[in-house]
Parts: sequence; C-alpha cells; structure tokens
Amino acid sequence: MAITTDQIKKLRDETGAGIMDCRRALENADGNFDAALEELRAKGMEKAEERADRVASEGVVELYSHGDGRVGVMVEVNCETDFVARSEAFRTFAHELALQVAAAAPLYVDNDDIPEEVLEEQEVAARNFAIEEGKPENIIDRIVDGRIEKFKNDNCLLHQPYIRDDDLTVENLLQQNIGSLGENIIIRRFVRWELGETTAETE
Repeated sequence: MAITTDQIKKLRDETGAGIMDCRRALENADGNFDAALEELRAKGMEKAEERADRVASEGVVELYSHGDGRVGVMVEVNCETDFVARSEAFRTFAHELALQVAAAAPLYVDNDDIPEEVLEEQEVAARNFAIEEGKPENIIDRIVDGRIEKFKNDNCLLHQPYIRDDDLTVENLLQQNIGSLGENIIIRRFVRWELGETTAETE
C-alpha cells in the first residue's frame, strides 16, 4: 500500500516522531494508521525508559493564566540541555502541561508524591462507604483497591487523560516528547491557584 504525505504528517502530529520513523511505522503496518501509532508509542516508551537515568537539570518554568486571571498555573519541566530547553517543541510541551493543570486540577505529579496519610484516609473512606452500601465482605478489598486506583488516576497529573486527546495520558505525552526530543524530560513540580480558594496556609 502506498504511504501518503498526509498519513505521515498526521502520524507525526500525533507522536512528534521524525518523518522517516513515521514512514517506516506506516510501512511496517501496511498503511494501518492505528497500528503505526501503537508502534511509535511503544518506541517512545522504550526511549523514555532508556533515558530515565540521565540528569535533567535544564528546562523551563512555564506560567499560565486562565479565565481572565481566575486560575494561575506554574509548572517546572526539566530536560538535559539548554538547547532543548529553548526549543519550540519543548516549550510547547511545557505549555500543554500548564493547560492540563489549569483544566484538570491535579494535586500531585505522580503516585509517589501522594502522602501516605492521604492514601490511608482514602482507604478508610472507601472501606466505610462499601460497608455502608452493604457490599459482601469478600469483595470489599477489591472495591477499596479500585477506588484508590481511581483516586490516583484522577489526581496525579501523569495518569490523567490528556485534555486534547483522551486516548492518551499525560504520561504517554511525556514519553512521546522524550522520544522525539531525544532527552530525558521530568515534570518536576507544579502549583495551581484559583481565585477565592483557601489553603491551609491562608485559613
């Protein structure tokens, strides 16, 4: 099957992979776009794993204001070199992360950032809720595990569905950018403020 320029462009837009990589993936998949997409995503994950130990001390702090100043976001994203930090692709990725934080209001970057006491509170609440609903005792642990997993997916930035494509998680988007930019990239931290909200520091 002949591979068209439009197919390559669409695949490149989806994954950030190079033109030759996109062409090769489409050829391997006999022109099947979804199969080529999966192949490139898998390669992106492999590249991300290979580069995970590299030091990432450069980067950018991205600032974003939404809704006429009603929501403000600050995200720190790190990479390995100043060259990549100044690239349009890296800056675009950082901006997309800021948009994600503004829209989806995560509380943590990843599961490891959730305090143990918060997980314990969630577990107790989930168990009590299951008991109050009269769920059989032999399935309560499974219900609790499911609710904890949902809490993590809802509140950890890396596990949230990407706001522009809910077939992707933010972690998938991160892996794509690691693959296409060729450097380890770390989402270091973020802060989100919303007008009128109170925090422990202001109460």
